[in-house]
Amino acid sequence: MSVPHIRIGTRASQLAQWQAKWVAKQLRSQGATVELVDIVTSGDTEQSGPVAGLGVQGVFTKEVQSAVLESRADVAVHSLKDLPTEAIADLVLAAVPERENVADALVAATADSLAALPQGARVGTGSLRRQSQLKSLRPDLEVVGIRGNVDTRLRKLDEGEYDAILLAAAGLRRLGWGERITEFLEPPRMLPAPGQGALGIECRANDAEVCELLARMNHAETRAAVDAERSMLALLHGGCSVPVGAWGRTENGRLVLDGLVGNLDGTQILRATASGDPSAAIEVGQRVAEQLLDQGAAETIAAARVG
Repeated sequence: MSVPHIRIGTRASQLAQWQAKWVAKQLRSQGATVELVDIVTSGDTEQSGPVAGLGVQGVFTKEVQSAVLESRADVAVHSLKDLPTEAIADLVLAAVPERENVADALVAATADSLAALPQGARVGTGSLRRQSQLKSLRPDLEVVGIRGNVDTRLRKLDEGEYDAILLAAAGLRRLGWGERITEFLEPPRMLPAPGQGALGIECRANDAEVCELLARMNHAETRAAVDAERSMLALLHGGCSVPVGAWGRTENGRLVLDGLVGNLDGTQILRATASGDPSAAIEVGQRVAEQLLDQGAAETIAAARVG
């Protein structure tokens, strides 16, 4: 039996490289040989202004997906929160491994918690979702945009450009910077992005051998949770550039999903919840989205895009 050789397409950032190397390790443990193929994305080259300002979905994923479709790579590894919900013809989301911590993390220069930040403190985030919820919790804060990889953002904090920054706890922990976390802003206090903390691993739909190897990494509980979150996001016609939060998890054998849509200044936060069997993840997500739409979520999302 021949040994499969698998090329993993990945961005060059530290976090993307960590994620790709983790997947490579799992594939090698199954007997495959693996090489990494570095790919530069538009999200990497456009480093000025917030991600939302780029005006397109998939700024961190499209080029990696193209490499797989064009057979320059066999596997694409994404932070699932960056992956648009629209299916790409001839690609399949073959695996979602077990999730890291879903929470957002506060990293502060001097304060020991969000509550302890001084009045008017300058807090950096590249996420409109974080901005909305942060302004809801602390309307007095000055929330400003920040771009760059995790290490770049930490350096900007250390150089005094910000009093604190918000990042995904998962990225900090994966890169060995968990000790930098001042406070975990755990849900339901702050809902994460759909898919936050999870990896999405894609391959060509007709590549049966690679699909089979990747499927062994899939974590059923995580997959149900993120399928519900992404289903909610798809029906809302949201994306990574709008203030939408989602938190799926299993409680007593049931899939539970909390969803949120907020405006940019945090004065309006819409919330909804639904639950069901994990096998009905898509329907659970759609029910939460429908509740949010009934509350006026479409108008809130449209206003955030204009803003």
